[in-house]
Amino acid sequence: MTKLPLEGIRVCDLTWIIAGPTATRFLADFGAEVIRVEHGQAVDAIRLGRPIAGDNPTLNNSGFFNYFNRNKKSILLNVRHPDGMEVLKRLIAASDVVVENFSSGVMASWGLDYPDLRAIKQDIIYCSLSGFGHLGRDRDFVTWGPTAQALSGLTFMSGLPDKPPAGWGYSYMDHTAGYYAAIAIMMALHHRNRTGEGQSIDLSQVEAGIVLTGPAVLDRTVNGRSWRREGMPPGNRAWEPAVAPHNTYACAGDDRWIAIAVMNEAEWQALVQAIDNPDWALDPRFATNAGRLANQDELDARIEAWTSEFEDYEAMQILRAAGVRAGVCQAPSDRATRDPQLAARDWWHTLPHPEMGDCEFDGVVPRLSATPGTLRRGSPLIGEHTHAVMAEVLGMPEEEIAAHEAAGVFM
Repeated sequence: MTKLPLEGIRVCDLTWIIAGPTATRFLADFGAEVIRVEHGQAVDAIRLGRPIAGDNPTLNNSGFFNYFNRNKKSILLNVRHPDGMEVLKRLIAASDVVVENFSSGVMASWGLDYPDLRAIKQDIIYCSLSGFGHLGRDRDFVTWGPTAQALSGLTFMSGLPDKPPAGWGYSYMDHTAGYYAAIAIMMALHHRNRTGEGQSIDLSQVEAGIVLTGPAVLDRTVNGRSWRREGMPPGNRAWEPAVAPHNTYACAGDDRWIAIAVMNEAEWQALVQAIDNPDWALDPRFATNAGRLANQDELDARIEAWTSEFEDYEAMQILRAAGVRAGVCQAPSDRATRDPQLAARDWWHTLPHPEMGDCEFDGVVPRLSATPGTLRRGSPLIGEHTHAVMAEVLGMPEEEIAAHEAAGVFM
């Protein structure tokens, strides 16, 4: 079996919710041994996050948690107990990487800031994800993905013209920061391989969002224009290049939509032919792209009158057959059961879970030809690997394990 690229790397995973687990999931997919350190009295909130398997939530049946924590191990460790903190330090000494996404100052309050970690293991790589990073006036504020998104400017940029900012509706900054963290950790590992030196990684979720706002920053600094102005943000309409029609349109059924993008005159004529050459398409106002842009509201209403008569996949097939760019706005169930492209790439995989049974997982991104990532198991039960990690990783004798168990260290 091909050796995975991060095989042999051990990660002490102190993360929770989404941002940190996104980073460590990526590392685990490519072979790192990721050991989640959990506390039964302060459980990761997404262990109870929906959707769940069955009707009643437990600490082990959250699909949300299962998604972010595949390929990982879990130990229970009471770090508020003096012996629990000592066990954590032993785990750090046996690890290559420590990752956490607490608020700034938490690790220092535990006596585990970067200088302390280096005293435990000189070449340790320490990655911290927080809302603002560890410098500056805002470093102590508690944040999460939507907060970071707003402060980065992305919420302001989103939505429809002449409407309040809509935001993206989900913690996308958690994912973005998580992927940045995974990349940074791999760069730090490469640096350590060359020099023998570890390092600390200070990652701000807000900054991870700001790098996605480049066009708006450039427009403001060069042209003095605000992103929110007449006709902006464009919503689903095209801004650059400015073309029409370019939008999402309702189809038959409940909340079913299709995206259509016409980029030139040939595609406009193809669209007209695909929708049976309606009389309104001969209107001189729609004869040029400039005219269509000036009359987008009416044009979109005309097109939606046609799309609403068709099931979304049927409309897509009709339009694509005519050479028109069109795609169904797929719901999660569509991607899992109806998307032929994902099926052709063998994207979905089934992994067993001891409490939830067989679960579907998305594939590993990206695909490496020589050393691809793998899906080996679903998420761990809480504390599932405590004994194995104590015995096999830390070399702890059975008597010591039993004594710690009795003292409440593993809880």
